[in-house]
Amino acid sequence: MAIADESLAETFIERWKKSEAAEQANSQLFLRELCEVLEVPAPEPTVQDELHNNYVFEKRVVFQNGDGTTNVGRIDLYKSGCFVLESKQGSDQKEPSAPLSTAAKNKKHRAGTAPRGTPAWQQAMTRARNQAERYAKALPVEAGWPPFLVVADVGFCFDLYSDFSQSGKAYTPFPDPQSYRIRLDDLADPQVRTKLRGLWLDPLGLDPSRRAAKVTRELAGRLAKLAKSLEGKHSPEAVANFLIRCLFTMFAEDVELLPRDSFVTLLERARKKPAMFIPWLEELWRAMNEGKVSTSIGEKLLHFNGGLFAECTALPVNEDQLELLIEAAEARWTDVEPAIFGTLLERALDPVERHKLGAHYTPRAYVERLVMPTIIEPLRAEWESVYATAVQLESEENARKAREAVRAFHHRLCEVRVLDPACGSGNFLYVALEHMKRLEGEVLNALREFGEQQIPLLTIDPHQFLGIEVNPRAAAITDLVLWIGFLQWHFRTRGRTELPEPVLRDYQNIECRDAVLAWDAVEDVHDEQGNPVTRWDGRTTKPHPVTGEEVPDETARTVEKRYINPRKAEWPKCD
Repeated sequence: MAIADESLAETFIERWKKSEAAEQANSQLFLRELCEVLEVPAPEPTVQDELHNNYVFEKRVVFQNGDGTTNVGRIDLYKSGCFVLESKQGSDQKEPSAPLSTAAKNKKHRAGTAPRGTPAWQQAMTRARNQAERYAKALPVEAGWPPFLVVADVGFCFDLYSDFSQSGKAYTPFPDPQSYRIRLDDLADPQVRTKLRGLWLDPLGLDPSRRAAKVTRELAGRLAKLAKSLEGKHSPEAVANFLIRCLFTMFAEDVELLPRDSFVTLLERARKKPAMFIPWLEELWRAMNEGKVSTSIGEKLLHFNGGLFAECTALPVNEDQLELLIEAAEARWTDVEPAIFGTLLERALDPVERHKLGAHYTPRAYVERLVMPTIIEPLRAEWESVYATAVQLESEENARKAREAVRAFHHRLCEVRVLDPACGSGNFLYVALEHMKRLEGEVLNALREFGEQQIPLLTIDPHQFLGIEVNPRAAAITDLVLWIGFLQWHFRTRGRTELPEPVLRDYQNIECRDAVLAWDAVEDVHDEQGNPVTRWDGRTTKPHPVTGEEVPDETARTVEKRYINPRKAEWPKCD
């Protein structure tokens, strides 16, 4: 079967790469044959009752014009709950290398959408994407928002855009702005065919955050077990700081900021020489902090700094604890989902909160309900206006001004500041960062489209994402989450470009303090006899003897405090 699949794909590629500039003639035949290659059902015949046209060519939709009038549009290919597909067909015509004869000039050539690879072609593909989104908006409410938009240049490529929240708020390049385009030749790869097949059969299964959430939960479970085993001999704070440094080192290794497998190898060597675990690890962290040669792994390292490795104390581990570290280091840290990682890590490292590790956390979709309308939608609306202006300038043969308009928007994007004054472990700030990095990837693609040779070094980074958090451990985790998220998306939007050093910077954008009150001093409250006044600590619980539900543990007490000169806390400036 596999050999037959390969043969069918190769035949399809060779047959269709010759076609060009005839969208109406070719589109439906191309898509039917694609279904055969992907081994998915072909579109169904259209019926009179539009409610039953759930997988058809030329799906009818009605546009509401806002003035009481309507007009009809037709989706090139529609599959309910899966995708809206808009097709075009460009041409492979090249500029002639020599003057054309009169006969050649008079000969008619089909241009199709536009000559491929030109700014005009890319702009046509962008217009097709916008048209696909308008079709999605025009679908009946009961049909819901499809998770994918597809723009196909028949016989050449497929551009994929996703919105797994199915809210229609932001269809973004899938999986990222660097790799959202599948070219016809890519169909020779079985993994690419499997991905495209997923659009037809299980589009939500392609959501990378689902797989990442599973990986993240598994890692948090391992870290919780390790943290609990270490706390008998060390304070929770010392354990948390040690493990935070360990896990960033694991992430840095997986994204090749450290030599591949170098940290895992160091840990495996410590099995045979357990006495060397602490000196090897502390030497590695000092080298990362200073950007020097590490004798532990025998390589010159990048300069990390940023405060994370300024303190490089390692804790002693026994054989079982070392094995847990090795298991965690062998996991795919590139797949970690920062949107939930902070919450789970905070619970894993907090002795009081650890019992909640498997409990509810704020789902990403809930976070996006706030982040999208307040931050991302206004920025995207602004970008659409800038892009339209740039296209107009380019059509007037003023590519320089088109690039200037795009660069100006990019500069603005890199200065937008977002504040979460009760940031917890950073999931809202991370989701804002991710969506802004996604938008930045599209802006950089547009710069290349308009002929920019030098992509700006300026980039969206953690200094723009401001947080206030009273819990020191949560504040440290937020800082970590933002840097992991930034590095993930730096590589997804800019490729394996060299990072400026230091890799981490201490922007002090996450402040550990109260967001409501400021004060000059704090003192303990005493009663008339001079005894401290105490209250429940506000967090420690115990099972109720009858119901088994968690209730406050009245024996967990803390001294009441008095604030001297209390006043409203000031927040940092933001947009």
